Amino acid sequence: MPKESNTAQVFDGPKEKLADTLPGVHELIRARWSPRAFSDRLVSDADLKTILEAGRWAASSFNEQPWRFMVARKSDPTAFQKILSILAPFNQAWAKKAPVLFIMAAKRTFSHNGTPNLYAIHDAGQALAQVFLQATALGLHAHGMAGFDRDRARKELDIPDDYDLAAAVALGYLGSPDELPEQQRQSEIAKRTRKPLEEIVFGADFGKSLRL
Repeated sequence: MPKESNTAQVFDGPKEKLADTLPGVHELIRARWSPRAFSDRLVSDADLKTILEAGRWAASSFNEQPWRFMVARKSDPTAFQKILSILAPFNQAWAKKAPVLFIMAAKRTFSHNGTPNLYAIHDAGQALAQVFLQATALGLHAHGMAGFDRDRARKELDIPDDYDLAAAVALGYLGSPDELPEQQRQSEIAKRTRKPLEEIVFGADFGKSLRL
């Protein structure tokens, strides 16, 4: 039986996966990435609570905090299997090794007046980004997934109609890429890349790169 962690290790993982950013970008951001190879090492209650607490303090429109996390751990096999079975088969194949799975939802109306909250998914994404960075700070990693059955998730997790399904997430410690199928293994060890700033940062006219 794997033991729970009671000590955090910062930036646990291969240094070659650090993002090749411009100088000055924080080490946490450079170290965060989305693996598929997880070990069976359990995540302690204290670390999981800290990670979720980081998400709790994300910014949101009108301080609505529209995000909700439905979390399952391997220590609760019934709950874990429920969320695992909701994932797409491709994601189930690797996510089953992660010790923590969760699905995130976002309330689509404001609580104070019932009007549509057009920023709910945006704000939920901010909370998830903070969850990911806090996990990285504690030596863990998280992988967000779009591939899951939203209709089943809503029904089997009793998610109200007033909530949009945002993402599924696998959380845990890094495992060996050699345990993955070859195509996934190559992706796991490949260098990380991003579009250049000039393709995504514009001035006052869309499509015209901001000169920096």
